[in-house]
Amino acid sequence: MNTDKKIMVRPIIMVIDSMGIGAMPDCKDFGDTPDCNTLKHVCEFNHGLNVPNLEKMGLGNIQEFEGIKEVENPIATYATLVEKSKGKDTTTGHWEIAGITLDRAFATFPNGFPKELIDKFVEQTNCGGVLANKPASGTVIIAELNDEHHKTKFPIVYTSADSVFQIAVDIDIIPLETLYEWCRIARKILTDDEYYVSRVIARPYRIIDGKPTRISKDRRDFSIAPIKPTLLNEIKDNGGKVVAIGKIEDIFSKSGITHAIHTGSNKEGLELTLKAVRNELPLEDIAYEKGKAYNNVEMIFTNLVDTDMLYGHRNDAKGYGKAIEEIDTYLGPIMDSMDEYDLLIVTADHGCDPTVSGTDHTREKVPFLMYSKSLPSNGNLGEVEGFDTIASFIKDWI
Repeated sequence: MNTDKKIMVRPIIMVIDSMGIGAMPDCKDFGDTPDCNTLKHVCEFNHGLNVPNLEKMGLGNIQEFEGIKEVENPIATYATLVEKSKGKDTTTGHWEIAGITLDRAFATFPNGFPKELIDKFVEQTNCGGVLANKPASGTVIIAELNDEHHKTKFPIVYTSADSVFQIAVDIDIIPLETLYEWCRIARKILTDDEYYVSRVIARPYRIIDGKPTRISKDRRDFSIAPIKPTLLNEIKDNGGKVVAIGKIEDIFSKSGITHAIHTGSNKEGLELTLKAVRNELPLEDIAYEKGKAYNNVEMIFTNLVDTDMLYGHRNDAKGYGKAIEEIDTYLGPIMDSMDEYDLLIVTADHGCDPTVSGTDHTREKVPFLMYSKSLPSNGNLGEVEGFDTIASFIKDWI
């Protein structure tokens, strides 16, 4: 830990979205098979992965993953984290990483949303009506209802096994800003009427080459606000910077964040993270408050969503493996660019095993890899209860 307040101290969290490493004991309570293990099955499907940086950090020491070797002297401290909170969604996982444990799972709607909720949404948005109102795969439902959407201009409203209220529109029919406004209205209704829904998700798409195609860069999550202050708030309130890359800003409803930038792909998120570590990110351009002075603490918090959104939910184990390999190519330059008192933590927020039945998240444990140039590896910490272990390590570090 650095005690010199003139030297920058930077915790860096990189969340590989949905890269779980084995079923939680209570996975059946969440509708999941005890066989789910996202990373293990992705490795098996691809007959191994080429991830030399994750390998030397100790990922292959956590458990046996095909093609990821166990190394004698890993450079990182490694562990398996067991979730305390009741849930298997993005919000629950990220909040616990930042120090919030939920003893109540967010609400889900396996039969669609109640009529009174939909009626209020239609009235307040003046959208005229909705299509679907059922659990569905996003790519499937927009293909199924695109023609009717074009005819009626009604938004496609759907959910999943997770706590989400998703709104899809063709943004050549309904403007993107209208979609965002409808999401804000839905978020307010869900919050005011205490439905306890984790996220409202804007799902814009366009017809490209004759097919409905989602526009990932314009996706937005309108999350429920954190129920209490997090590690992010502590850093911000004490005068530090919290730089949110990807959908982190949405997950925390901007709470505890000082700078934010959305991304359209993992590659963009990785390049921005590398720029942030190299002090090349134009922070003033993405600051909430221009011209503000900060202390020596700067937290970089990145979500890499493609593993989950593009590959986990679409049962694409090959694409999932390629995405992990892409992430690994950036970890080397990121670690090389770190200063002495930077602390890198690579982890995940839940599972989404692309090889098991269904397209929803899976209730899984997650990997923990912690590296700093000024912190020798403590080896294997074993199985540790709580994603909030990450918040505890960072509080000690700063």
